[in-house]
Amino acid sequence: MKSQVQRPTGAFVGASWAALFVGSITYLVGLWNAQMQLNEKGYYFTILMYGLFAAVSLQKSVRDKLEGIPVSGMYFGLCWVSFGMAILLLAVGLWNATLALSEKGFYAMSFVLSLFSAITVQKNVRDVGLSNDTSPHANQEMIPSPAHKEE
Repeated sequence: MKSQVQRPTGAFVGASWAALFVGSITYLVGLWNAQMQLNEKGYYFTILMYGLFAAVSLQKSVRDKLEGIPVSGMYFGLCWVSFGMAILLLAVGLWNATLALSEKGFYAMSFVLSLFSAITVQKNVRDVGLSNDTSPHANQEMIPSPAHKEE
């Protein structure tokens, strides 16, 4: 039997969204104002987007496995690899960048804040959705079968 999902408080949901916006917007404003070539800015922007997607995908996969929803081993592994690669790519980029240490720390901290808060926001969205669902299958995602027809 699955345990009932407890709805997160409004303050926690708000703080999670605020952290996501603060981390991401701070990273992007710093990137916009940076004195670097456009291809470098594109590299750091792509790493942020890749990292956010990997973090959300990993959190969803871990949660699915915990709830007994099937997740293929290959996808689960790719989520972990992608999450690690995003962090590694940022670390390699910052290590080789001709930026001041304070700028490197700025990008690293806003990146980590963004990834952490993306995971938390995804968890909150799922918990709120499950706590609002009162159907017998509330703890399972609804995946329509080919035989299922909407009325």
